[in-house]
Amino acid sequence: MSPSSNPSVAFQGELGAFSEMAARTYFHEGVTVVPLPGFPQIFQAVENKTCTHCIVPIENSLMGSIHENYDLLLKHNLQIVGELKLRIVHNLIVNPGTRLEDIRHIFSQPPALAQCSEFIRSLGHAEAVVDYDTAGAVKRVKKTGARDIAAIASAQAAVDYDLDILREGIENNHQNFTRFLVVARQAVEVNSEDPAKTSIVFTMENVPGALFKSLGAFALRDIDLLKIESRPLDRRPWEYTFYLDFEGHLGQDRCAQAVEHLKQLVSFLKILGSYKQGETAEGKARKKRMDP
Repeated sequence: MSPSSNPSVAFQGELGAFSEMAARTYFHEGVTVVPLPGFPQIFQAVENKTCTHCIVPIENSLMGSIHENYDLLLKHNLQIVGELKLRIVHNLIVNPGTRLEDIRHIFSQPPALAQCSEFIRSLGHAEAVVDYDTAGAVKRVKKTGARDIAAIASAQAAVDYDLDILREGIENNHQNFTRFLVVARQAVEVNSEDPAKTSIVFTMENVPGALFKSLGAFALRDIDLLKIESRPLDRRPWEYTFYLDFEGHLGQDRCAQAVEHLKQLVSFLKILGSYKQGETAEGKARKKRMDP
């Protein structure tokens, strides 16, 4: 559900990226999507008010965490306001008139090619070619007009570049999901009836039992920890910052008390956001609006 009536949402990549599909799935109609080249730029776009939100991939069920975005959440003074778990469906996208037997080169970024290796191998006559981006690969196919090349990308990319999907769902493992975070300048109020999640980041002194005591603030109150991630602490080798997702929101007494308890045990703590736990969605391509 959109927290604003006319959201403008920055995402990393070209039009047709899975992040665009995530933005359109989360916000539904009326969203303006803004493609930008890198993750730092999408955070900056929200911070400087060019966009109302950005949508950020944080974790993939097969490839793991996207560490750059954990670091950017710490760096920027923004709030997580939503979450979406999007099923990643890879499609073979071609210029109109292309037949499967015509294809000699298949372009995409390395993870997508790896996730579709069995299909590529089954063709026997096509080689995988690394490109910088899934949607960028589709853009390449469109620009050349060639019928001996194809790209692996989202269904949204086929819509955005007016190309054909020759085969859909070509990934080796269909249990492929990416968790996206929706980030904005201001926190949102969580409906008490919705399942909620809170994300925080903290550091502590490197002494025996410090992490055990920190997590104990939640165990004492029977709060479920959903994920913990460590990242190297800047300019302090072999020391770490910890990111923690826990069940509940800060409007609930036990969660607020746990965070206050934790503050007494750590040297630094930042609230990244309380928000509704994300649903798992099947991304559906939507017709492109007149977006920047």
